[in-house]
Amino acid sequence: MNRKLNFMVLIVLCLLMVSCFDPSKPNYQFFPNMYESVGYGTYDESDAFNNGIEAQLPVEGTIPRGWVPYEFEDTNEGYDLAKNTLFSPLLKNEKNLAKGKELYAVYCAVCHGSKGDGQGILMTREKFLGIPSYADRDITDGSIYHVLMYGKNLMGSHASQVDSKERWQISQYVLSLREKLVK
Repeated sequence: MNRKLNFMVLIVLCLLMVSCFDPSKPNYQFFPNMYESVGYGTYDESDAFNNGIEAQLPVEGTIPRGWVPYEFEDTNEGYDLAKNTLFSPLLKNEKNLAKGKELYAVYCAVCHGSKGDGQGILMTREKFLGIPSYADRDITDGSIYHVLMYGKNLMGSHASQVDSKERWQISQYVLSLREKLVK
């Protein structure tokens, strides 16, 4: 009899505990931010700091990882200086030329043409007129790099699309196209 009574008490306690559970109101959460994270935007204002967003801005004078400063100005004088004094740090080899050719096809051939003759698809469709042939230009590694960095005339900057090494690879390929056109 004592056993039956214990069993009945256990069943009643289980029913009482289950009856208190409401699926629309979950139990207490330990560390609720782990379950329902708070999203913060990079430059959002925050109450965590005295003047709003100060701690979320980079420290003054710092530079991003991998960024290399480019000391030539975006002027005609800067272009001439880069043309005469800036040289490619990359070896001229097939690997760099192949990568330069690939990048040229993506970023340059649309306007300058696959041969560098200024007869790209946008030129033939008359979207941009007066795109020069590389054969008609006195260009160097430095001048090509500078134009890729800042742009010139109607050509915009490609600094955000190609990094420093890729700009040098493109300049190597452009010079190889020029050699073929001048012959």
